Amino acid sequence: MERLIATPRADWVRRVESVGVHFHSVDDGPYWDESVCYQFSAAEIDELERATYALDKMCLEAVAHVIDNRLFQPFCIPDAFHDFVARSWEADEQTIYGRFDLAYDGAGAPQLLEYNADTPTALLEAAVVQWFWMKDCRPDADQFNTIHERLIEAWRTAAPASRVAFVSLAGNVEDYMTVNYLRDTAVQAGLDTEYLAVEEIRWNARRRAFVDIRERPMSIIFKLYPWEWMLADRFAPHLLEANTRWLEPPWKMLLSNKAILPVLSELFPTSPYLLRTAFQPPGPSYVRKPIQGREGANITLVADGRIETKTNGPYGDQACVYQELKPLRRFEGNHAVIGSWMVNGYACGIGIREDRGPVTGNTSRFVPHFFVP
Repeated sequence: MERLIATPRADWVRRVESVGVHFHSVDDGPYWDESVCYQFSAAEIDELERATYALDKMCLEAVAHVIDNRLFQPFCIPDAFHDFVARSWEADEQTIYGRFDLAYDGAGAPQLLEYNADTPTALLEAAVVQWFWMKDCRPDADQFNTIHERLIEAWRTAAPASRVAFVSLAGNVEDYMTVNYLRDTAVQAGLDTEYLAVEEIRWNARRRAFVDIRERPMSIIFKLYPWEWMLADRFAPHLLEANTRWLEPPWKMLLSNKAILPVLSELFPTSPYLLRTAFQPPGPSYVRKPIQGREGANITLVADGRIETKTNGPYGDQACVYQELKPLRRFEGNHAVIGSWMVNGYACGIGIREDRGPVTGNTSRFVPHFFVP
């Protein structure tokens, strides 16, 4: 695993915008950064793939453990929705995708930092933008990336005869482009689709159904909108009486919650892919994470009892987990996190975010990768 200096394409802005990434820059520089790239060996890619499958298997076993033993309390899921989650799991409701965030240095085993199981972003960058970068800049190389093809396969089994609504918050460009990329893969799979802002979904009391702006019942909704926000919404009680099928399904709210990390540690204490995590500090060095935190907010890194890094954010009052401190490998002063994608049950690609600081946030740079076959 090496970080290489690269020459950006002269027209890189036009090229990334042509595939839908209009959030390619932030105030102090590029978000999509092709002035560098990461090179892997085929063996390293194989190791990342093995780790991803192993983590997926452990996560599914952890969900079964939580539901079978009714261990919902640490997840802060309201009591009224415990059966809602359990029914979703027992019905084997389909999952489309998720992203494991891994610490990996190219030497030891990749280790799980957290699982973005419900509303993972950086999908368009991983599936499409870096693929075209490789074709332009490293045409003789390969890339761990069949995300696009796996998404199309997923939609063919998810809703072959139904209209699927794709929704995201109004006014959020990144979410809009991500959800419409997913919609495009569903269209390529032959599905009937529509896009709505979350705020446009209505409740029809007479039909006891969620409806779109044309008052059509919405039987399947893909949402780029977190489950914990949905459960806090004034329409949340209607989730229990509607026949709508949600993607990601309700059982994924267990995996998107960092309270799953101590469960994994308890069930699989010897796994090389897991960092020790508990609801109390496991030692003098740890990372404190809010259970429903996002984008690196309210993270505290403590080394030998001393706070080294602390980020701000809106999750400061939440319950937290304490994860064994795993310093990320530094490349010329940059810390790299690997996002490994599961789509439709397949480990099918990675994307890399890097930052000068030790915590990856929403403005951390996305950089492309390739490997030598």
